[in-house]
Amino acid sequence: MHNESHEQDELPSKSELKRQMQALQEVGKKLLELNKNQLKTLQLDEELLEALAEYKRISSHEARRRQLQRIGKLMRSRDHEAIQAAMDIYDAGSETHARHFQQLELWRERLLAEDNALVDFMNEWPACEAQKIRQLIRNARQEQAAGKPPTNSRKLFRYLRDLCDPG
Repeated sequence: MHNESHEQDELPSKSELKRQMQALQEVGKKLLELNKNQLKTLQLDEELLEALAEYKRISSHEARRRQLQRIGKLMRSRDHEAIQAAMDIYDAGSETHARHFQQLELWRERLLAEDNALVDFMNEWPACEAQKIRQLIRNARQEQAAGKPPTNSRKLFRYLRDLCDPG
């Protein structure tokens, strides 16, 4: 009998299970805010992707609530911490997003300031189009020298963001 009470102590309470399910539903809600390309980068399984797509098709409030519960239930058997960590890059308020953004800004500044920075960037990001990035750098430098608004510098940043973002 002492063994049974010890086993019960280790199991989470009904309230704790409910809190865990609500937390998983919140992760599911955040998944619903992402676009298709962002969802692809998370490498979710087909069943979960279908559940998310089904939620978007449903218009009834009660049916949506039930579908969100289903999404939460599906999340239980997934690595929800890894999914949450991957989603943080898209959350403008997250520390991960801020670090990623700062990293891109540093690359842009370095590419504009140092001639050898392009080689380092291309080693780290082999998928970049060398000709395009060279042109953006050249145009941005000419803009800076002429004291014009940083249009090409912004284009360079956008290109870096599109290239380096997982989405």
